[in-house]
Amino acid sequence: MEPYRVRRKKLMSEINVVPYIDVMLVLLVIFMITAPLLSQGVKVELPETVASPVSSKDSETLVVTVDKKGQYYLDDRKIKPAALRKKVAGVMRLRPQTPILVRGDRRVPYGKVVEVMALLKAAGAPSVGLITQPILKN
Repeated sequence: MEPYRVRRKKLMSEINVVPYIDVMLVLLVIFMITAPLLSQGVKVELPETVASPVSSKDSETLVVTVDKKGQYYLDDRKIKPAALRKKVAGVMRLRPQTPILVRGDRRVPYGKVVEVMALLKAAGAPSVGLITQPILKN
């Protein structure tokens, strides 16, 4: 009698990608829903003036905001004055020609805007611009 032979199953060399596609579609839907919710901003009422827009060849611009309570924001993220100076100094070491703009609420005391401008100059900013709201002519 012949010895009993064990038949081995042939290995399957195909990968079922359908579950991966399902996971990717779920992730896509989640990101599509949450992406608009992540855009945040600081509400400030800018002073109105007649001025021409500043042309910036560099797309990397730092925007420092002073809200009506006198709190500072760097690119719409709340920041303390010491941390602001440190971050701006770091950016100025890497890219010394980075434009810096100050957006101050019209109700904030003028001294607060001057303080943030002095802080930026101390951090090494070569120049600081101001953002205003253009006057719309009827």
